[in-house]
Amino acid sequence: MAPEIKYNKIFIDNQWVDAVNGKTFETFNPHDGATIATVAEGDKEDINAAVQSAKRAFHRNSEWRLMDASQRGKLLNKFADLVDRDLDYLSELETYNNGMVLTTCRAFVGAAAHHIRYNASLADKIQGNTVPCDGDVFSYTLKQPVGVCGLILPWNVPVLMFISKVTTALAAGCTMVVKPAEQTPLSALALAALLAEAGVPPGVVNVVPGFGETAGAALTHHPDVALISFTGSLEVGKLIQQAAGTNNLKRVVLELGGKSPLVIMDDADLNKAVPYAAQAVFRHQGQVCIAASRLFVQAGIYDKFVQKAVEIAKSWKLGNPVLETSQNGPQIDETMMNKVLGYIEKGKSEGAKLLTGGKRVGTTGFYIEPAVFADVKDDMTIAKEEIFGPVQSILKFETLEEAIDRANATNYGLAAGIFTSSIESALQFSKHVEAGIIWVNTYFQLGAQLPFGGFKESGIGREGGLDAVNSYLEVKSVTISLPKKV
Repeated sequence: MAPEIKYNKIFIDNQWVDAVNGKTFETFNPHDGATIATVAEGDKEDINAAVQSAKRAFHRNSEWRLMDASQRGKLLNKFADLVDRDLDYLSELETYNNGMVLTTCRAFVGAAAHHIRYNASLADKIQGNTVPCDGDVFSYTLKQPVGVCGLILPWNVPVLMFISKVTTALAAGCTMVVKPAEQTPLSALALAALLAEAGVPPGVVNVVPGFGETAGAALTHHPDVALISFTGSLEVGKLIQQAAGTNNLKRVVLELGGKSPLVIMDDADLNKAVPYAAQAVFRHQGQVCIAASRLFVQAGIYDKFVQKAVEIAKSWKLGNPVLETSQNGPQIDETMMNKVLGYIEKGKSEGAKLLTGGKRVGTTGFYIEPAVFADVKDDMTIAKEEIFGPVQSILKFETLEEAIDRANATNYGLAAGIFTSSIESALQFSKHVEAGIIWVNTYFQLGAQLPFGGFKESGIGREGGLDAVNSYLEVKSVTISLPKKV
């Protein structure tokens, strides 16, 4: 049975309200295209109301600003308890709204609760420094919250990204307006209700569903917003960076995707490397920013690796994402499905060999067979552009030095991985590859303690870890004149 839709309105000041203009939009189940719910469609007026609510909650005499840092941590831990309590409901809601298989959803929601507890532990550990300046002065630094933040979520992992962004900002003491992706608004609204239940004061977290060109644009241009954190496409990220410099000079934290290389050396354990490589690009239908969509395999094992990769892809189980037996569900919507199918056709027309998969499955829902391409060249479209679908492109290389140079020959730099039994190769790869996340003999290994973000056009700033909290803080230098020595 489909999960109950408990919340479908705009959340401002801990109240559920309709859109000012009365508009609504439908959100769909990508398994069959059926309408799940009708949701209030926020616009510029709703964003302004939410920002003003967040601004009031950030006033120096507000309940939130006067709250002890340790109490903020307690509230976040209460929120984590509520997420654990509702893990099954949140997972089912995520599955129905974005097509992620239910077993993966449960893992993501569980990881999200861990993120909350990690950020809760940081709330009362934000500290400045004393500074030994010259002269008869006492100098120190204060770290203070930046202010009202605009948090714009992606559709691929909505629960995890809501929790990562929101709880980082809360640990820092900020207030915020959250704009969920129009494809997946439901989990953000459910999580907002849990924050209110945990005791977060009115106005601290506001959620406005809507579309990017209306609600999103209004948020990024709003003069009372001090920071925008966005996860999504490079094209939209560039627009947000431009908008951040219009009405005021906003900070930006941008995570903009990747074209991540995974290198398999001759000395790698293929029994481990081949399944990891499949997971690294097929998991969640390839709709993961860190997907290993450029797979470099050393010449000595290339043919053997390709054979095993095809076998795994053929065995991959597609099906209704609520079923425990399904490894892959549908793409998020028809637009993305057609985009991925277009890339597959492009790969074939440019000379790559499609060895298996690459076709739509059925006529309802948005399912695509996992595709494996061999003999892929660096200048082919499927090797250069982010596909965001279950497409494995296997390229051949001779030496580690060559693999590193080719791995770096992209405008992206989010993640990278290597499978090898040589510590020297692992260290050289880790040192020289231009990416914010490096994995050795593993992939997708993440933690709340680790910074997450990329080099080059993969983004600016970091999610996760201490680096993320620092993005939401201003550093203030204070100098006090002292009496002259006697």
